[in-house]
Amino acid sequence: MQWGVLVLLYLLREAAGEASVHQGAGHTPGGSLEGGKPPGWRRKTRESLLETNRTRISQDLGGGSLAIDTLPDNNTQIVEDNHSYYVSRSHGPGEARIKEFWVNMAEANRSQVKIHGILSNTHRQASRVILSFDFPFYGHLLRQITIATGGFIFMGDVIHRMLTATQYVAPLMANFNPSYSRNSTVMYFDNGTVFVVQWDKVYLQGKEDIGSFTFQAALHSDGKIVFSYKEIPVSVLAISATQHPVKAGLSDAFMILNPSPDVPESRRRTIYEYHRVELDTGKITSMSAVEFSPLPTCLQHQSCEMCVTSEMTFNCSWCHVLQRCSSGFDRYREEWLSYGCGQESNEKTCEDLTDGSYYSPAPDSSFTTSEADISTSTSSMFIDSLTTEDDTKLNQYAGVDSVRSDLPSKKTGAPVHAGTIVGIVLAVLLIAAIILAGIYINSHPTSNAALFFIEEQQPEEKGPAEL
Repeated sequence: MQWGVLVLLYLLREAAGEASVHQGAGHTPGGSLEGGKPPGWRRKTRESLLETNRTRISQDLGGGSLAIDTLPDNNTQIVEDNHSYYVSRSHGPGEARIKEFWVNMAEANRSQVKIHGILSNTHRQASRVILSFDFPFYGHLLRQITIATGGFIFMGDVIHRMLTATQYVAPLMANFNPSYSRNSTVMYFDNGTVFVVQWDKVYLQGKEDIGSFTFQAALHSDGKIVFSYKEIPVSVLAISATQHPVKAGLSDAFMILNPSPDVPESRRRTIYEYHRVELDTGKITSMSAVEFSPLPTCLQHQSCEMCVTSEMTFNCSWCHVLQRCSSGFDRYREEWLSYGCGQESNEKTCEDLTDGSYYSPAPDSSFTTSEADISTSTSSMFIDSLTTEDDTKLNQYAGVDSVRSDLPSKKTGAPVHAGTIVGIVLAVLLIAAIILAGIYINSHPTSNAALFFIEEQQPEEKGPAEL
């Protein structure tokens, strides 16, 4: 009886989720694969987070305001799951393959292993690192990632103050402080085919007595992601999320620039999380692992024919002006909308698109009605209901650890430093004082100041020559 009730609730939730996604985003995260898999292998445990409607705004490093929203029904909690972007498999402590997933840094080539000195001696710090290969993440090829001391890798291009909110690869995101112990390190390994980040013997801030954590995140050149856990001294469910989010999984989002409602001349950056895979943190134990195998996406198709005939769970469309195949929900969504690609592909074949009779507005044109519908139907809430603002700092040191924001924004003048402003004010005051002194002397020729300047300007009289 209890099993039947659970199945009924699951079916009702699936139906409600599909309806809300169709109305809000036109995209169904969590779709299943086709192809004769046993029913037990395809079991799912999907849960939508229950959050209050609220928005958190922060100042990003490039200036302007930043809002982070989530699209409805985009959360997938995994035990063992196949869904739109990745197939996920969990491996327990008793499985023989656990040792295969762990990358032994001590036995690796020393030239390929680097201990990050800054991250290993700081708290709430993040640093940009360049990969030796292009890593496919949600279908996007990435060459740079940002490693954070808090047990996650930020995968976004634009750095902001809410790194923990979305666009992450998080084996175990928590309030780790590597600076607590000399034995705590953040190191990474890159051999050209896999990039591994290891948080080694790190302690939770304020909870150092429970012991150290050691775990890895491996990014493979074929897009596979592996989380490996060597030492987890306490249940992750017992870790407090008061000062820092506690979660594990994957997330990606797209960014859209809109006019700010408060300041019309400024642009407001809004990040929309379009998909998230959230692991059950209660399943994270010592000597366990989670493997994510990527599934094909629309972005991989290079021609119109391959795009429109694709039999994926995505609704792939071809944009002739951009020469791109997309479902409309990826990091290029703003460009997709600004060129009218959603309207272009409707009811048109590949032959029609090549004739040039397609709709292609200028890049500066306003967004279409479909975007307005998505914006209004998207609930404004801060991801994971964080109780405090994330204060992870980005490492600004030179070299591979430096970061550059490539986000296009409205052209503004170069920033004026405080020293320049003070110099200008002092120069103006000095000129004003000289002018006022001249006016005063001219109007009061018998004043002490006037007589002083007259005496200074007259040549000194010579005495009688000595005989």
